[in-house]
Amino acid sequence: MTALITRDELKTAIDAGSVTVIDTLGGEYYAKQHLPGALTLVSADVDAQASVLLPDRDAAIVTYCSNPACPNSGQVADRLTTLGYTDVRKYREGIQEWVEAGLPTESA
Repeated sequence: MTALITRDELKTAIDAGSVTVIDTLGGEYYAKQHLPGALTLVSADVDAQASVLLPDRDAAIVTYCSNPACPNSGQVADRLTTLGYTDVRKYREGIQEWVEAGLPTESA
């Protein structure tokens, strides 16, 4: 099971530039709104794109999707771990909690 990260821990890591954030919703959801600096990577594309988007397998990576009911972030995190990424965590509460807390987002 993928380790979890809290909103506050994630915000601190984003502010410090010490994490790569992965939006697992993709498409129009990513274009409309995503966490600051987030890259998009959906489950179907992990095998083909992970090595290009995430060349450092030891870098800190956090996946997220919409909320705890969304399975995407866990699926992508699990696949990255299987592919040999060593520091993958999941922001279970997702962008819904981030926005409700009044934190900034970006759009494409």
